[in-house]
Amino acid sequence: MTNTTAMKSEAHKNGWFHQTVHIWFYTSDGKILLQQRGKHKDVYPLLWDVSVAGHIGAGESILTSAVREIQEEIGLKILPADIEKIGIFKSVKNHSESLKDYEFHHTFIAELKSPFSALQKQDSEVEALKLESIKHFSKALRDTSNYKYVPHAISYYETILEEISNRLNSI
Repeated sequence: MTNTTAMKSEAHKNGWFHQTVHIWFYTSDGKILLQQRGKHKDVYPLLWDVSVAGHIGAGESILTSAVREIQEEIGLKILPADIEKIGIFKSVKNHSESLKDYEFHHTFIAELKSPFSALQKQDSEVEALKLESIKHFSKALRDTSNYKYVPHAISYYETILEEISNRLNSI
């Protein structure tokens, strides 16, 4: 980390590494909350992705950013203690000459304790939300014939699913 601030567009244009947050929500009955990316997103429009994700704001702590993004994207007010950090994942994606996404995803998991009907998606960022069984999600990630998910590394997805399964097994 350089502790340098830059606009997100500048970081993407120049291929500068920057910090993001990913928060995966799961339910006690074995479902995972997925967000369909907005149709106007620069990358992976309309593909299904992490429950909540976003860039860390200048001067903002990682935890504050995660809580803010959760409220912005799905309308859920939570406490920092409600989310558990499970790791930092490096991601390098060259989408085009002017869009280089070099990120460190500070990744959290949390049990979704509010009813799905209480969630309010951010229309400018999120096309749809859905709960999908972890079993179905895990199987669908391996079906490349009809891939509808953001192409994160399979090891990233496996880590998320393993961490969630570990929490579910201890409930």
